[in-house]
Amino acid sequence: MLTQPPLPPQYETLTDEEMTAAILDHKRRFGSRLVILGHHYQRDEVIRLADFDGDSLKLSQIGAAQRDAEFIVFCGVHFMAESADILTDDRVKVILPDLSAGCSMADMADIDQVLDAWDFITGECGVKVVPITYVNSTASIKAFCGENGGACCTSSNARAVIEWAFKQGDRVMFLPDQHLGRNTAYAMGIPLDRMPIYDPDLEHGGLSHQEVRDAKVLLWKGYCSVHMVFTPEDCDELRRTDPQCKIVVHPECEWSVVQKADLAGSTGFIIKTINDAQPGSRWAIGTEINLVSRLANRHTDRSVHVLGGLSCLCSTMSQIDLRHLLWVLDELADGRVVNQINVPPEVERLAIVALERMLANVTAQPAGLSG
Repeated sequence: MLTQPPLPPQYETLTDEEMTAAILDHKRRFGSRLVILGHHYQRDEVIRLADFDGDSLKLSQIGAAQRDAEFIVFCGVHFMAESADILTDDRVKVILPDLSAGCSMADMADIDQVLDAWDFITGECGVKVVPITYVNSTASIKAFCGENGGACCTSSNARAVIEWAFKQGDRVMFLPDQHLGRNTAYAMGIPLDRMPIYDPDLEHGGLSHQEVRDAKVLLWKGYCSVHMVFTPEDCDELRRTDPQCKIVVHPECEWSVVQKADLAGSTGFIIKTINDAQPGSRWAIGTEINLVSRLANRHTDRSVHVLGGLSCLCSTMSQIDLRHLLWVLDELADGRVVNQINVPPEVERLAIVALERMLANVTAQPAGLSG
């Protein structure tokens, strides 16, 4: 693992206004050679300085399309910067402002554990198993899927990719997020008892030989800590206190929460739903607080708040701040590239295969779950 060095002490004394002015000055000086990307879950002060904002895949694609770019500063988390490095050519240097900005979900799928699981599952099933990984995963997991006939997916095209997978084989191994896999497969008509969870900390994943053979989708025991805070009780309480309020949640939420929500879908789907909502309508959203707050501030003619009134902050995403962004740009201005993210060539080659299979199944519009 890469380690983030402490920032020089002078950055602690700078005000937000001073840092913002210095970052804007760097942007003017670098011009089109520099592209700053900001994920939806970033803090507002960082998003305001980004050249583009969006979800992780969209941002990686945008970065790759900037032909004059020499430096891409990805204000997100580690796996996102890896994807940007995979999709850009070798002359582009991808930089993560704070190396401590990881993703606990992505880290739940360790490549050695996945390889052990693959040997056990494929040996037991006796039929073709297709591995599918959520794009929120490490480059090594993407490469594993590319090498073994599988693909990546996003929360917006997970259904299309799983449908594709069942045309390639008889079983799907879905990782690392069990909830996206379960919610998507359930909406496709696959019963819960055909989707056992593989726990990498238990022998044979804690599954019997028969459970593996009877499975249709094998779910990895991974999850997003942000979306796990929402509960079915939050939905019940809202129905009691504000029955006119609609609930829209991300499919990284637990199955029981998705079942009680009015709508469930990707970040893009959530944004589109609120953008298209009628003035005066009321919405509770089950996703990261920075995005919910941004939508609420953008649409003051409708009520928008987080489900359950929770402060569901993505703590690793919030590691990226003005100080770290200014530091990497100061270093660039002095001719030093710090915090560069480099995916090994062989991993990149195989990961691209999985990403290309995913891109072939990207839906035209941000998708919600449907049965």
